[in-house]
Amino acid sequence: MPKRGENIYKRKDGRWEGRYIKNRQVNGAIQYGYVYSKTYKETKEKLNILKAKFQTYQQKTITYYDNLPNYMEFWLNTSGKLYLKETTYSKYYRIIRNHIAPYFYNCPLYKLSERHCTDFLHLLLEKGMSAGSIRNIFNLLRKALNAAVREGYIENNPCKNIILPKLLKKEVRALSRKEHLEIETIALSEKECSPIIVALYTGMRIGELSGLRWTDIDFEENTLSVRQTVTRISVNDLEKKTKILITKPKTATSYRKIPLAENLKQYLIEKKSNSTSAFVFSYKGQIMEPRLINYRFKAILKKASLEGIHFHMLRHSFATRAIETGIDIVTLSKILGHSSTKMTLDTYAYSIYDNRVTAMDKIDQLMISIKQTEATK
Repeated sequence: MPKRGENIYKRKDGRWEGRYIKNRQVNGAIQYGYVYSKTYKETKEKLNILKAKFQTYQQKTITYYDNLPNYMEFWLNTSGKLYLKETTYSKYYRIIRNHIAPYFYNCPLYKLSERHCTDFLHLLLEKGMSAGSIRNIFNLLRKALNAAVREGYIENNPCKNIILPKLLKKEVRALSRKEHLEIETIALSEKECSPIIVALYTGMRIGELSGLRWTDIDFEENTLSVRQTVTRISVNDLEKKTKILITKPKTATSYRKIPLAENLKQYLIEKKSNSTSAFVFSYKGQIMEPRLINYRFKAILKKASLEGIHFHMLRHSFATRAIETGIDIVTLSKILGHSSTKMTLDTYAYSIYDNRVTAMDKIDQLMISIKQTEATK
């Protein structure tokens, strides 16, 4: 039989009804939930489960009344700064200011719902934003809201179950042999050491090239060490101020030693003899940042009358030429500084497939040759 204060009652229709506190409004008003069963025992069991589920929330009080963007900036400037690299911090700050703040400005953190998040996703899709950019925004949202859950500001993460658009793999394009030769010829004619030449013969990223020092090159051991990378980050969105940042490479595998080919070694020795800078690539004795490298690269493309080419394609071209010569994937992955061989395989699958086609053609010719030999016996 039901006990006093248990909130279990037998209805006129013969069923049993149980009532529990499901929520409390900001003003303290109680929101009840109800459960129904044919028997008192079954109703009590269901009610106990639901009471346990909502007990923790009932005991909580709202301690953060500000909107979502302000909470995210608060999170970014407190716990976020403890583990985020400065480049990542800058990226997150821009996402909050440019995308999250305009949409969620009038939405208090404690009122944020899955519906809000879904509508935001649809808006980004309507704007034609790429799947990659959308995922970056929602990954940041999830991180911040997970922190809000841990701090007890909200009960659960409303972004947790949002289904995001799938990433479409873009097939990378390498330079054709003709394009490769034209770009290399113009770059070799430059007086100063060219990052384009080193990119074509090492596959280094533009930031890694910018941060390369002469002390990173061991001409006796014939190695080139990647130890730092250069980026330009935003420091004030309103005034559009930026600064150059020299940091450690992006991942542990990005730290690497690259064997120095003889032709590249001789090229670098010659350029070093005329250099007055600590950096391999410099402008007026100072570091040549990625923006300036890109500017000079575009000037070479214009001189060669080439279009539709960006600097990162030099890295793709190095990898493609390496695969064409038969280099194994594990070695190539380590030279490129990829986090795994899977990444290398996924990125350059088209080149690997071309090699497989060539290999099968050779096997086919071998089998034909064997048959012809047997037929003449």
